[in-house]
Amino acid sequence: MIEEQDDFLRAVEAVLFVSEQPLTLGEIKLHVGEAGDLAAALATISGHYAGRGVNLVERGGRWHFQTAADLSHILRREKDETRKLSRAAMETLAIIAYHEPVSRAEIEAIRGVQVAKGTLDVLMEAGWVRPAGRREVPGRPLIYTTTVEFLSHFGLSSRRDLPGIDDLRAAGLLDPVDLALEGLGAQSVVENDEEDA
Repeated sequence: MIEEQDDFLRAVEAVLFVSEQPLTLGEIKLHVGEAGDLAAALATISGHYAGRGVNLVERGGRWHFQTAADLSHILRREKDETRKLSRAAMETLAIIAYHEPVSRAEIEAIRGVQVAKGTLDVLMEAGWVRPAGRREVPGRPLIYTTTVEFLSHFGLSSRRDLPGIDDLRAAGLLDPVDLALEGLGAQSVVENDEEDA
């Protein structure tokens, strides 16, 4: 029995090691079968590789090996030219991440300005956003969602790991104007309460 478990564990490790793409649990089972406890095997392998040069990670329901974050700089052979996203692209990406699935019209309503076609193209080219079908409303607009590559690039296991308002405030990333307006809103609520009393 123990030997069968070891063989199953080794098979899961081998499948993940040679895969070019992250694999779902179903895809792993296609290769290794149902002979063992896949969740336990993944936990064992993940524990074995924790703190080593490569780690077994799960991103968006898909499992893969990746270089430990603190060693990734060693393996770069060529310098990647980093391009900064425009403010419009960053805002659009944030809206899609926090409100997905979302249409272009919904993005424009939140941002208050039109979204240039090139903005969505840049995000799709980066592999962070993808079309996810059409909304069942008149005109059937295309809707967009984030991808597994988005989660992987930003080191998130799922969208639930996105920072909340308190995290953004603590990091000093909220616009001072937003904070001032929020303070005025709280003050007007207090004033209204005092008038009602």
